[in-house]
Amino acid sequence: MVRSEFPFGIETIDPLWIELSDGTRIAATLWLPVTGAKVPVVVEMVPYRRRDGTVARDIDMDPWYAGHGLAYCRVDIRGTGDSGGDLADEYLPREQEDACEIIDFLARQPWCNGNVGMTGISWGGFNALQVAARRPPALKAIIALCASDDRYADDIHYMGGALLTEQEMWSNFMLVKKAMPPDPLIVGDAWRDMWAKRLETTRSLSEIWLEHQRRTDYWKQGSVCEDYSAIECAVMAVCGWEDSYSNFVPRLLENLPGPKLGIMGPWSHSYPCRGSPGPLIGYLQEALRWWRYWLAGEETGIMEEPLYRVWITGEEKPRPFYLPDHAGSWAAEEHWPSPRIERRKLYLNSNSLGRIADAGPVLSVRSPATAGRDCGRWGGYGDDCPDMPIDQRREDALALCFDTEPLDDDTTLLGAPELDLLVTVDEPHVNLIARLCDVYPDGTSALMTYGVLNLSHRDSHEHPQPCPVGTPFRVKLRLNDLGRTVSKGHRIRLAITNQHWPILWPQPRLSTLAVMAGDSTLTLPVRPPSPRDSEVRFEPVETAPPVPITILEEGFNRRTVTEDVGSGLQTITLVSDHGRYRYDDRGITVSSAVSDTFEIRPDDPLSARLTTQYRWAIASGEADTEATARTELTADETHFFLSWYLEARERGRLVHSAAATRRIRRDFA
Repeated sequence: MVRSEFPFGIETIDPLWIELSDGTRIAATLWLPVTGAKVPVVVEMVPYRRRDGTVARDIDMDPWYAGHGLAYCRVDIRGTGDSGGDLADEYLPREQEDACEIIDFLARQPWCNGNVGMTGISWGGFNALQVAARRPPALKAIIALCASDDRYADDIHYMGGALLTEQEMWSNFMLVKKAMPPDPLIVGDAWRDMWAKRLETTRSLSEIWLEHQRRTDYWKQGSVCEDYSAIECAVMAVCGWEDSYSNFVPRLLENLPGPKLGIMGPWSHSYPCRGSPGPLIGYLQEALRWWRYWLAGEETGIMEEPLYRVWITGEEKPRPFYLPDHAGSWAAEEHWPSPRIERRKLYLNSNSLGRIADAGPVLSVRSPATAGRDCGRWGGYGDDCPDMPIDQRREDALALCFDTEPLDDDTTLLGAPELDLLVTVDEPHVNLIARLCDVYPDGTSALMTYGVLNLSHRDSHEHPQPCPVGTPFRVKLRLNDLGRTVSKGHRIRLAITNQHWPILWPQPRLSTLAVMAGDSTLTLPVRPPSPRDSEVRFEPVETAPPVPITILEEGFNRRTVTEDVGSGLQTITLVSDHGRYRYDDRGITVSSAVSDTFEIRPDDPLSARLTTQYRWAIASGEADTEATARTELTADETHFFLSWYLEARERGRLVHSAAATRRIRRDFA
């Protein structure tokens, strides 16, 4: 429901200028409730441009808070949008220091009661956690959505020590984001000089990220898991199962010592009131209860809610996207980890999962480099993007599979499945991928969760070692958390492969991975129902009136797979054209499109090639600008080859171009 009437009037200040101690001017938009009382404020800091980037979601939500008596401040972080300075990398200490200054500035304003909250999704969720660990005095609570407590484990860069292709796609996206100018309607005639300085410092962040293939101090900085006790303020963690950051919610609930709540829904990388798949919830009302309790001292009942409110996905066939809703229901846990959950151990026997060990032959798999095609995208974005995993039968045929017998009863899994394997390999560098699937009576195989481990990282992500070729060794792998009910008569399947393209960059050579039957186990988190499950309820969705938009050209999403039968070359192409539209209230016209192409041959991991392209055009006032970037990644046995190209245009005229090619040594990746 769109709400147009609120308890309080709303005053919008745009821009609100905040000058930092080093002289850098930070641009923000502030929504204030019209009231004679002092009010708390919530701050959000992201690099995605508040005027023409995230404006649709900001206008949906941020004024809603102000209409309910809470100030909201949306900040362009240093070097982005209309703010001065330079954005040199993500999550730098400088960004966290800026946030502490901004929080102090807001807390001292005459309209503020001195209490500040911090929130955000993705980047904004990361820095909310990072800033909370710095303990600025005025920061009393945060809500982090779709974020992580461990930058190496769960961000776009590496997974289980294996390189994610999402890294290069994201770096290309950020290459364009940083290359766009400030809005002349906000900064005036200075916009061209600011733009020129910004362009001169714009480089591909993948140059940095590929230099750090191990979990070194580079990744530990900004990873709050290094010291959970540093966070003393109240934390609400929110995510959805279809998002790749979902592990951070149960980890925070397990490890944070202070006040905390967790909500895990069915959503992808989006807010719970405006994303997909559904069902959506009245997230703004829930957040308001949180902020009023922690920032205004009002008794809202929020801390009487169960510690962990979690969506349990029900029976549904796999599809490339889900509109509108997932099947399933809400559940509640008072503690996490929950003492109610049974750790059910199953043995990997001769192509079966059993409660009793049954030693048998050594079972092996040698996956083609194309294995993984039907497993979706690492970071799915929901809506009508065909990002989700489809029927896994093709993938299962390329894997080493272990099935249970048909289940006697409905079985609910909640938590992280764990593998303990005794394996041998014939190459020193091997990736292990384990998928857990719900197999229907008709053979349909639905991916429930998966886990990845670069076996060179089996003992340490900081000090990897080659695998011992031909000698059995034991390895443990914790899969991603899940919440799903597997129906009576279905089977649970564990599928093991050593390729996961295009989500993971392949190791240099094809390899054979062997598993010792009867000496390896899978432990499942089996959950009984709780009397409190039926108490989990959320209000219907509410938002503020949307920003007025005129659609000038419709967009579309497409995923295609082609195969050259002669050469064996497989090509996967993802295209998202976001169309062209005008924000009528500010006279800004925006268009953008992204294309990602993955090429590989099944018999040659070194044939892997990723090419990603992104274009973004913005017309505001006298500025009519466009940036286009292209990034390509290939590799040989010893090195990655990263090349990128950026060009910026004003009214079609080239005003800047930059390019680089880097040769970066493979470090067990």
